[in-house]
Amino acid sequence: PCVPSGQICVSRCPDRYLTYLSALGSPSSLDYYRNFCTSDYGTTRKAPLEVLKDRECPAMLIPSTPLARRCFPAIQAKKGVIMVGNETTYDDGRGRRRNVTELLEGAKKANVVLETRQLAMKIFEDYTVSWYWIIIGLVIAMVASLIFIVLLRFLAGIMVWVMIVMVILVLGYGIFHCYMEYAKLKGEAGSDVSLADLGFQTDLRVYLHLRQTWLAFLIILCVLELVIVLLLIFLRKRILIAIALIKEASRAVGHVMSSLLFPLCTFFLLCLCIAYWASTAVFLSTSNEAVYKVFNETSCPFSGQTCKPETFNTSNVTKLCPDAQCLFAFYGGETAYHKYLVVLQFFNVFMFFWLANFVIALGQVTLAGAFASYYWAFKKPEDMPAFPLFSAFGRALRWVCLTPLALVLTLSPLPPAAENKFAKFLLSCLKCCFWCLEKFIKFLNRNAYIMIAIYGTNFCTSARNAFFLLMRNIIRVAVLDKVTDFLFFLGKLLIVGSVGILAFFFFTQRIKLVQDTAPPLNYYWVPILTVIVGSYLIAHGFFSVYGMCVDTLFLCFLEDLERNDGSAEKPYFMSQNLRKLLKKTNKGQAEA
Repeated sequence: PCVPSGQICVSRCPDRYLTYLSALGSPSSLDYYRNFCTSDYGTTRKAPLEVLKDRECPAMLIPSTPLARRCFPAIQAKKGVIMVGNETTYDDGRGRRRNVTELLEGAKKANVVLETRQLAMKIFEDYTVSWYWIIIGLVIAMVASLIFIVLLRFLAGIMVWVMIVMVILVLGYGIFHCYMEYAKLKGEAGSDVSLADLGFQTDLRVYLHLRQTWLAFLIILCVLELVIVLLLIFLRKRILIAIALIKEASRAVGHVMSSLLFPLCTFFLLCLCIAYWASTAVFLSTSNEAVYKVFNETSCPFSGQTCKPETFNTSNVTKLCPDAQCLFAFYGGETAYHKYLVVLQFFNVFMFFWLANFVIALGQVTLAGAFASYYWAFKKPEDMPAFPLFSAFGRALRWVCLTPLALVLTLSPLPPAAENKFAKFLLSCLKCCFWCLEKFIKFLNRNAYIMIAIYGTNFCTSARNAFFLLMRNIIRVAVLDKVTDFLFFLGKLLIVGSVGILAFFFFTQRIKLVQDTAPPLNYYWVPILTVIVGSYLIAHGFFSVYGMCVDTLFLCFLEDLERNDGSAEKPYFMSQNLRKLLKKTNKGQAEA
């Protein structure tokens, strides 16, 4: 660590109170004090004031602790009393005793870092005593996710229709409540005032005393109820198809159980990408050189120029400017390499995003290929490959052709002169447009990867074919998307909520059966939040595989309907349940 005075690097920080003047009266104290003086100290005889003026030694030493290669006062609180080195006062070198609280202001920021370090240590201690219970909680989340996916095979239809009925009942109750409020306000003073006459009011509760407000709510809810009922009447068949595809996805996952562990492979590859980016970023950041500049208190023609500490004392600078010092200024450099370090950092970030998206795309193509092999097997699962996931991974490595699409949008804060309403409105519109574009590109990419897995065509061709295939079946796409989104939301909420509540009751020792088993903790929220976040990531990993399965089977299903007609030459590859639902048959061949 380095002490502040003269930026002297020392082997260890001071551990006692000591002033330079008091150290002169004791040989042992002076020998200790020399550890914190420059190498020039003692070469010539100087008066104590000259030594301090030339900054060869610090005026005083204070008990300190090393932090970030610097020495900071070892401030601590014992029973509410601020102390430094077990002392509440110190000698300022002028014969006066001062309170250590005067050091607080100078070390306030260091205190924040020290307190943060203490917090981090307590959190680390909590992890050391609760890590195995956290793992048990994550295992429970994994088992619950697997059970939920298995149950979707049998309960998907019930869950979807219960959801629809609940939405209709909620809207129906809303209509009933609005009508009752509308009828209750009949004849009350001021309730017949129109919204136009009332105008805008900051207190929104005023509007609830008007009949017209409840009438507007009543009309809106009635329209919504009517639209939903009409959609159910006209889209009932497509909802049944969505439910059948979800059930079929459960069967596909059951035949390719290794797919549930595939996110671990993707996670490992992403960790490699992060490690590559982090190591490269650290290498670039630490490749700077220490730059020293000339500092002086009086006017000097060399002030601010770079210098070398090794040859500074023998240079002309010290002769022309006796009080000049060669001190560390910053880390950097003046070569071409150092000038383009920022550009290299940006390129490193770009490569990280490119590699991360490549890994994600590789995972999606692999899963799509595995589930597509299930769908296009005429006799399921006899016609499937022996190892569908590994076969799909090999095909993905051979065929995946990722066209990098880098859209870098840098919306810097507007300058003060440009912060007007029109500029803010234009910026909001741009953000909205780019958000929509990002969602569309992600949706298109996902389906393009599925077409790559099915046909092995390049990315652009696959994206075009997937786009037009989905546009020809836009209603089916919308229905299936909303149904699966609801089921996945329900599953994540159920798993994360259940495991989180169980972790809360366990770590707060509210379960009497295992009350003595729960470990003692500094902060019980540390393992609880870890379990909740870990449960969400596990559930998301399972459901991402399931979602990819549903999307793959859906595209295969649409392609199957357009390519085949059920004849002996072109039989349908869809399951028997889907054929019954669509009233399709394979003529001249046995049912799958």
